[in-house]
Amino acid sequence: MTWGMLLAVALLALLAGFWHSSLGARELANRLAMDTCESANVQMLDGTVAIHRLRIVRGADAPLAWRRTYVFDYTEDGFSRRRGFVVLTGDSVDSVGLGPRAV
Repeated sequence: MTWGMLLAVALLALLAGFWHSSLGARELANRLAMDTCESANVQMLDGTVAIHRLRIVRGADAPLAWRRTYVFDYTEDGFSRRRGFVVLTGDSVDSVGLGPRAV
């Protein structure tokens, strides 16, 4: 096996690991958004979250971790849209909230 082939395999393994962790984080963010909407007695629109920001930060228990910010829309009255958010660092939840009216 050549060095180029070894590097390509290592890069593919890293991409697959990132993709897998991103799927798990999105699933967690979806569950948190739905639970937050249910407890606040509002309706989550579109049924899913969308990635808003992705960056590398220093985590509390790890030297580097991915901080993912997800957003979702919800409604209180069935007419106006408002935006909520879920912030995850690695596998831990930083914050979840229901924010002001979406633009």
